[in-house]
Amino acid sequence: MAEEGSIEFLALDDDVYALRASGEGKSRTLEADPLGRVFDLINVSSLLLAVPAEPYRSIVNALLRWGVVRRDGRLFILPEDCETRTFFHDIPVITRADPSEIAFSLSERKAAIIMEGPAIVSYGTVSPEQASVAFSSTCFSTFVKYFHDHLTYLEECLARGRQPEQERLSTFSRIAALLEASSSGAGSGERQLIQGPALDEEMLLAMIEEAGRRVVKERLVDSFFGNISARYGDSIYISETAAALDDLAGAVDRVPMNGSSSVGITASSELASHREVYRRTEAGCILHGHPRFTVVMSMYCLKECRKEGRCHSSCPERRELFGTPVVPGEIGTGPTGIINTVPEALETHESVIVHGHGIFCTGKKDFNEPFRHMVEMENMCRGAYLGRVTEVTARINYDIIESAGGDGRSHEG
Repeated sequence: MAEEGSIEFLALDDDVYALRASGEGKSRTLEADPLGRVFDLINVSSLLLAVPAEPYRSIVNALLRWGVVRRDGRLFILPEDCETRTFFHDIPVITRADPSEIAFSLSERKAAIIMEGPAIVSYGTVSPEQASVAFSSTCFSTFVKYFHDHLTYLEECLARGRQPEQERLSTFSRIAALLEASSSGAGSGERQLIQGPALDEEMLLAMIEEAGRRVVKERLVDSFFGNISARYGDSIYISETAAALDDLAGAVDRVPMNGSSSVGITASSELASHREVYRRTEAGCILHGHPRFTVVMSMYCLKECRKEGRCHSSCPERRELFGTPVVPGEIGTGPTGIINTVPEALETHESVIVHGHGIFCTGKKDFNEPFRHMVEMENMCRGAYLGRVTEVTARINYDIIESAGGDGRSHEG
């Protein structure tokens, strides 16, 4: 996630310990390390400051150029995906790696973006892993925001007959090229996952752990996002809340279907939705991930309605992506919780996409079908996104040529 040579990872014990890009940990005094002074200002136990790797570095730079808003004299980036709404709310932007500026921003939020670099700074209160999770979450949120904002910008230019800024177009082309160089899309053609149905609990846990590793390897989840479950007998086996899906050994809870035990208190926050799916369908397993272009395209809508700003929780439109329903819903079981939308959609479909949140895929006997559905949806959404960008850009250029009388000279100059 970060550029080699830029990483500063600090942890506070009796002194400040710094693990830098060289991999060598050193004990340093607060006075000897400017970043370490943050520990004097806020109650945290670890700090991570690093320049994000490509394409995230260019994405953050682009958002600093076109995606920053000013509020109460401060700067913020405002992603609209579900995870940012729930856990971040917004991402503060500060000008430099000044300990007091960092401490002030991190006293309110889990991470901040520093213009110099640009860099991302995050923290942990219990373990350094928390700082890494917040860093990863920021990378995911900025990725989704940039690609969503760019397509929205092009659509606005098309609707208003306006030529897009050349700098924005060239920046997008460069970021798209970086993305293509780093990944050709989800799905690596590896062997199938373990075939079910599970013969015993040990086999079931092996199936869950393997599926978790694959969705992480294929970049179908970022940070600690996503969850996974399977039904076995009268119980649900589900990943624990905030568990890393590629390291689920010992992090899967067995929860009775009838809710007769409190063991589910450490299970995923979406346990209630999983349980309702099992009650209402013949699903034997559920795989939930946050493929990035699936999230972007779930938020892409050109309709103007009175629900603007609440699309993620109460959109009245019936939408689909490649035959898969797109529904609103927030994390949890409240009036606008996904428990009211996801189980109902899965009664008639094998997968459902939640606006700005990700995709839930079901299978009857193992994770092969859910995994395949997730991979295919992400690849189709990625292709649809890039295709729409190309189409809108071409239509803008055509309209401008037509409005100039066919000679390419715009009446607006």
